[in-house]
Amino acid sequence: MSKINEYEKIINDIAKNKGYDSHITISTSNRRDLGEFQINDAMTLAKIYHKNPVDIAKDIKEELDKDNNFENINIAGAGFINVSISNGSLIKYINEIKSDINNNIDKMNPKNILLDYGGANVAKTLHVGHLRSANIGEALKRLAKTLGHNTISDVHLGDSGLQAGLVVLEIKNRYKDLPCFKENYNGEDFNLPITIEDLKDIYPTASQKSKEDENYLNEARQITYQIQNNDIVYTKIWEKVSTLSKRDIKNIYDRINTNFDLWEGEMDSFKYIKELFKYLESKNLIYESDGAIIMDVKEDTDDKEIPPLLLRKSDGAYLYATTDLATIYGRMKRFKLDEIWYTTDIRQELHFTQVFRGAYKSKIVDENTKLGFYGFGTMNGKDGKPFKTRSGGVMPLEMLINLIKDECKKRINRNIVEEEKVEETSELIAIAALKYADLLPFRATDYCFDPAKFSDLDGKTGPYLLYSTIRMKSLLNKADESNIKYNDYKIINNETDKEIVITLLTLPNVLKRAYDSKSINEIAEYIYKLTSIYNKFYSENKIITLENEDLRESWLVLTKVVYDTNMLLLNIMGIKCPEKM
Repeated sequence: MSKINEYEKIINDIAKNKGYDSHITISTSNRRDLGEFQINDAMTLAKIYHKNPVDIAKDIKEELDKDNNFENINIAGAGFINVSISNGSLIKYINEIKSDINNNIDKMNPKNILLDYGGANVAKTLHVGHLRSANIGEALKRLAKTLGHNTISDVHLGDSGLQAGLVVLEIKNRYKDLPCFKENYNGEDFNLPITIEDLKDIYPTASQKSKEDENYLNEARQITYQIQNNDIVYTKIWEKVSTLSKRDIKNIYDRINTNFDLWEGEMDSFKYIKELFKYLESKNLIYESDGAIIMDVKEDTDDKEIPPLLLRKSDGAYLYATTDLATIYGRMKRFKLDEIWYTTDIRQELHFTQVFRGAYKSKIVDENTKLGFYGFGTMNGKDGKPFKTRSGGVMPLEMLINLIKDECKKRINRNIVEEEKVEETSELIAIAALKYADLLPFRATDYCFDPAKFSDLDGKTGPYLLYSTIRMKSLLNKADESNIKYNDYKIINNETDKEIVITLLTLPNVLKRAYDSKSINEIAEYIYKLTSIYNKFYSENKIITLENEDLRESWLVLTKVVYDTNMLLLNIMGIKCPEKM
């Protein structure tokens, strides 16, 4: 149990002993002159027990005065209890978490959670629109694991849509002499003579042709249908394209510290589709309409139109709804899941509403299993418009990373960072700049990214957090080199010290709110706040040269706890910290 929850338990026990059986919480106060924390439950209790809230507050205060964890207890207004934590209790708290920062985390009852994020399309270049799903999904996975949950992450690649037919058709036109196009081909392996650079040209060319030539488009559609039905030639080509494309996609995801347990795609659901349709038919949930197969998912309580779930088109082709429902069907067969989280563009909300309803209505998913859609807004350039290349096209994600990397390289201190480390260090700083800026706003909001602004060492940026964290580590290293021991926290010297400790105390609540909202913005705000307070403390004090050994030891212990907290939170956000910058 974290210290903040321990304090809440003490207060709740006091309230119960006084006859008030209700869950009381403490919150950070905006009036630090009155107290660091506030108890606002007297008004609620007054309605339950039909008493004056001030009298209830006085009852609770009377007992709090006797507890040495609290001090400066006072009542304001209509029964607000202001309370500060005693220095002795705060010193004990820091000593409880100094050796393991996980002691400052409230672990939850573990659930089995599958997270579906990333969603890159095979044979297409990853662009800036793919960034937020990767960043937010990866951070939510890391947060869930930090809080004690078991997670499975799946990239859920887009590999069964029209792009499959377009790419294979263009390859067919360009490489007519491939063994698979000869008569009597029986599936033996062959070399596909294309590179990732070729692939970056093949799809855009095929896409443009399909817009100009209806016959080309229709042939691509027919090939897509044949791939979905395991045609021996086209499926073999598409498998090779997928392998090549996945390697490139993984390299870029690796650069932004995003990794997956499963590298499955829409086509992995195909083995469940026949079984799914048979199951839905047995439940009388699907029917034919104009040659298509659909499933009604509207409910009597709907205040807006919810269209039916279209599971198979009249030409026999499957859709995203089909593969998403079949994917859920397969996941529930393979894994014992309590929850499945989807992190995609917020504009896909209707689609997931339909799919989730289909899953619950058919009882593929029981009512105790939670399907959650956590949509996000768009990342735009500093002009408020979507990122574009100079030619006006959608900016590839790799291009954006390199652009930020070049910006960060200008800020590296070449007197500190060895020349052979410049590339690696500028990459780490660039990813920190990109990811922190992306996680700072609430996930559902749009935001503007300015590479120069968010690469700055000053302000609310990833590089500022890295620089400050490195400085903490450097201070601890200097203490170690000087053989200065820092084992125990002994003294809270002034208000800045205490503000750091109080901020550390609130970490469990921050993590819980981030988990509940499925957004990392509160963690991003918290780490900036903690780091800024520490930097104020650092600038006010000469720590290593301090003559008061007890105070020097206390400040070094406090530095270590802040450093460990920063490293924990940076890791949740998927940000790695360089040794120097």
